Amino acid sequence: MTTPLPTGFSSYVANIGVKDTTDDFVVVAADRPAAAAGVFTLSRFAGPSVTLSRRHLADGAARAMVVISKNANVANGEVGDTHAEAVVAAVAKRIGCEPGDVLLASTGVIGRPYPIDTVLAGIAEMPAALPGRDADGPARGMMTTDTVPKIAQAVVEGSAARVVGIAKGVGMIEPNMATMIAVLFTDAEVHAAKLDEGFRRVVDSTFNCVSIDTDTSTSDTAVVLASGAAGPVPLDALEAAIHSVALSLTRQIAADGEGAETLIEVEVDGARDRAQAKRVAKAIVNSPLVKTAVHGADPNWGRVAMAIGKCDGPDDTDIDPHRVVIRFGDQEVYPTRVGDDGLAALSDYLRADEVRIHVSLGTGDERCTVWGCDLTDGYVRINADYTT
Repeated sequence: MTTPLPTGFSSYVANIGVKDTTDDFVVVAADRPAAAAGVFTLSRFAGPSVTLSRRHLADGAARAMVVISKNANVANGEVGDTHAEAVVAAVAKRIGCEPGDVLLASTGVIGRPYPIDTVLAGIAEMPAALPGRDADGPARGMMTTDTVPKIAQAVVEGSAARVVGIAKGVGMIEPNMATMIAVLFTDAEVHAAKLDEGFRRVVDSTFNCVSIDTDTSTSDTAVVLASGAAGPVPLDALEAAIHSVALSLTRQIAADGEGAETLIEVEVDGARDRAQAKRVAKAIVNSPLVKTAVHGADPNWGRVAMAIGKCDGPDDTDIDPHRVVIRFGDQEVYPTRVGDDGLAALSDYLRADEVRIHVSLGTGDERCTVWGCDLTDGYVRINADYTT
């Protein structure tokens, strides 16, 4: 069963020879100028796809989103910039818009330029009227080391409008824009400035709260386009639907981390402020010792205590071990200790597909939830062999 794109969008997916025989080229276009917003990587090595898309989003509008997978086109100097410009110009010519109306995301190996002649020849074969109407093909065409396509959808309450999102990303994920490409589409009518405000709030509590391996990508991109075909909707309802889709994609990304077998959710509450809660939660979910304990179904709560304790900067001097509570699932493990039978039950709990670690700091009333995954030998193998 396929997931239809919202009204006003169509797509094209193909292999244009970037690397192998699988699909590596995706275009999703609106039938008219769409309100658009985006959030991008903080990397100092941001690729041409990021810098170009930032410029093209300055007016809050776009007609099309292009994704090239299996080649990031990063760290190629002027050649990389020229290739990115050539790609958007070629796509714009095919669908009948200005190059500045086309956004680009690119993902894959760093330091290799596009096989540009092959890429442009592939784009030249793209039909002017894009044939696709579902999100499934684009979601598959974005994949690199992902094991499954990532799709989510929601209805905007009180209207006929929908939000559909697709994403890729399983490694080199952290922080603030978890490494990934995520593109959301809606047929709601909304002013670009309001769309941008709401989307940034959503990204902060979803995509910015996932971490796989603490490595920041050069190509992180999250974009939302609104065709307006379904008419105006309540802004709070639209933001809620966008949040629902982004949260689902966030969890799917974390669960599909490279080599992952277990989704880890870490909730920190009772914090002085959200920044402290997020900082401590990320310290826990990023800890290799916590990750491997989960992978080995070892209820070693001391590793969680260690991760909290290493938040020893000037902003966290109010964390007092005597006020901290640590739980695996609903089971308190510190300061109330668990006997042998309880530890055996917790070991069984850690063998589930999803594990929740809950920490209360006792420094205030704020909270934050983040998502990650266990650390397996599969992660090492994937990344040891990545370019070979």
